[in-house]
Amino acid sequence: MVNMKDKLETLAARYDEIQVRLSQPETLSDMDTWRRLMKEHADMEELMTAYGRYKTVLENVEQAKEMLEDPDLRDMAKEELSELEPEQEALERELQLLLLPKDPNDDRNVIVEIRAGTGGEEAALFASELARMYTHYADARGWKTEELDANLTELGGVKELSMMISGKGAYSRLKYESGAHRVQRVPETESGGRIHTSAATVAVMPEVDDVEVEINPNDLRIDTYRAGGAGGQHVNRTDSAVRIVHIPTGIVVQCQNERSQIQNREQAMRMLRSKLWDKALQERADEVSAFRKSQVGSGDRSERIRTYRFQEKIVVDHRLTGEHKSYPLGPVLDGDLDGILDALIARQQAEKLLQQSNT
Repeated sequence: MVNMKDKLETLAARYDEIQVRLSQPETLSDMDTWRRLMKEHADMEELMTAYGRYKTVLENVEQAKEMLEDPDLRDMAKEELSELEPEQEALERELQLLLLPKDPNDDRNVIVEIRAGTGGEEAALFASELARMYTHYADARGWKTEELDANLTELGGVKELSMMISGKGAYSRLKYESGAHRVQRVPETESGGRIHTSAATVAVMPEVDDVEVEINPNDLRIDTYRAGGAGGQHVNRTDSAVRIVHIPTGIVVQCQNERSQIQNREQAMRMLRSKLWDKALQERADEVSAFRKSQVGSGDRSERIRTYRFQEKIVVDHRLTGEHKSYPLGPVLDGDLDGILDALIARQQAEKLLQQSNT
């Protein structure tokens, strides 16, 4: 705990310094500096609040221990300590977690890309259920969803769908959804009652600003075409849909959900920036195996992360073990993902704490 206390004292001094600087005229006249300090202050606020509670508890523990020396106050002191010591331990655990390095992308909005995999129409129908699941989850958390592009089947299934989910902490939770999702059930078209296995893949990418990803206009091939068909929300008589190919990487993005070609181009560029950023993150993860392990499987596109078993009415997350491994199917498909995501976050935190203690 000595090292943790030293670190907390250093951070507390920095927090106080920021508070002073935020009120100084030279800071108020420099908006870039003011915004940077405000963000740093906001990022430290939860930690400093917990540290304030922790210091108060430590003071109360010391006072209670002094009271043990007085025979008249000993029983009262023991009772106080029996309440304070568990609180001290809980706060120490909370502070350890708050001190863990944070993913700099955690507060970003996300682009979620869902693709039907093996299984034909059944896979496309499952992909549409995943899209519905994420939409309901976003609604429950007060996040905004915006469909960017969709390629649908005649039966309402999803071949490919991209959506933007905007809200504080969206990436911090949804990043764990990246990977292969498998479904086991009897399709409505199956007369023999046989269980089929189908799959869909989900990619979750942080939204990035144009200043963070440099894109050479000469590296782009931009095509326009007429929106419509099974994937469009409307049939358009003008070439409003936009497809952009990033020639060096071969990445293709398209958007046809807006009525204006300019709007569709802006949306497509947002998707391209996020895909290029995500590609860079993936390459970095490939180079550093420890980083990949710390992601609890969240970054590997080919990894089967979850199976939705309709016959048993459960969802099994293959990254979890024991009592946290399976969840009721119906609530999960209705967007109740917090149980799974909380367990994955707790596992990642435990692994990081273990790595920290071994260094």
